[in-house]
This record gives sequence, C-alpha cells and structure tokens, in this order.
Amino acid sequence: MFKKILHPTDFSDVAMKAFTFVKGLKSAGAEEVVLLHVIDKRSLNSLAMYAEAGMDFIKIERDWREKVKQTLSPLEDELKKSGFKVKVRIEEGIPFRTILKAEEEEGVSVIVVGSHGKSNIREMFLGSVSEQVVRKAKNPVLVVKR
Repeated sequence: MFKKILHPTDFSDVAMKAFTFVKGLKSAGAEEVVLLHVIDKRSLNSLAMYAEAGMDFIKIERDWREKVKQTLSPLEDELKKSGFKVKVRIEEGIPFRTILKAEEEEGVSVIVVGSHGKSNIREMFLGSVSEQVVRKAKNPVLVVKR
C-alpha cells in the first residue's frame, strides 16, 4: 500500500516518535524512505544579519549543514538495517513548501510527520508545518501526535 515514504524531520521529540512509525511501516510493505530535513531559509536570513557584524555566515551555514548530516546519518543507518532503501535530502526553503515539493518530486505514497516541531506551541491543534502539509498534500499524511 505505502511503498515509498517521505519522512520530514526537524529532530524534535515528536519527529523521532514519527520515525518509529516509519520503521513500523516496513511490515506493511513499505520499501523506501526519503528522509528530509528542511533548513528554514528564514532562519538563514536571520543569521545573515550577523554576517554584517563580522561573523562568517558561510562557515555557520556549512557547520549547520554538517550537523544536520551527522544527525541524519544514524537514522539512515537504522532504516537500512531494517531493510529500507533510503534517500536523504537536506533542503533550504520554507518547510511546508519544501515538503510538498519533495512529495511531488519523489513520487511518495505517504508522508509521515510529527504533529508539532521544535517550536512545540501547545496551544495550537497542529503545528503550522504539519497543518499546511495535511491541507495541501496530494497523498495521505500520517500525523503522529506527541
């Protein structure tokens, strides 16, 4: 049923809980997982302000990407050990838009996402990213709540 899974992650607790669901879909016939981390370009724009104050923006961005790669690597390894084919994507952009773009480009059959990201605003029913993905995705979205 769900052959190819898109799993966007911001490494929050809820995203890691969703990762557990991704692994569980192997027994339901899932074969491939696309791990996606979106570096919010709005955060990068904020960092760029510090470049004007003498900070090395290029180095900060490079270090950020390297940290993301290091954090995704054990997830990738764990999925491969479970028998999945894995593709890792690190993108810059507006998170929900980038997730929807990846959905289309990768031809996934389901998106598995946590209900709230790192901002973790308790007052909201769903996090803004997951809400936008649910509203605009073309394929089923499995939202894992905290």
